[in-house]
Amino acid sequence: MARKNLLIDAPPYAVEQAIKRLGKNLRTARLRRNMTIEQVVEKIGTGPRAVMDAEKGKISTGMAVYTALLWAYDLLRPFQELADPHSDIEGLALDQMSSRERARTGKGLDNDF
Repeated sequence: MARKNLLIDAPPYAVEQAIKRLGKNLRTARLRRNMTIEQVVEKIGTGPRAVMDAEKGKISTGMAVYTALLWAYDLLRPFQELADPHSDIEGLALDQMSSRERARTGKGLDNDF
């Protein structure tokens, strides 16, 4: 029995829309640079289907393809600042409230050898 991947089969609406918007933006960036899909494929070292799928905003397209396309169009800088811990206002506030260093629940060490 095949295991379902809910993120790919039924992603949250906001996630799906963000990736579709990213795909449209990448297509616009390619066209503005007057680049063909073949030229982009040559630059990033993938197949044309991967580029076309990314431009359609397919949720199953790998993050490496999206990142390589951002690099190809010299748009990687904003991506590098994504999820920056120094800009995470909620995370910083929660960090101030807790002295926890790891996100795990530990039961402590067991001396039963």
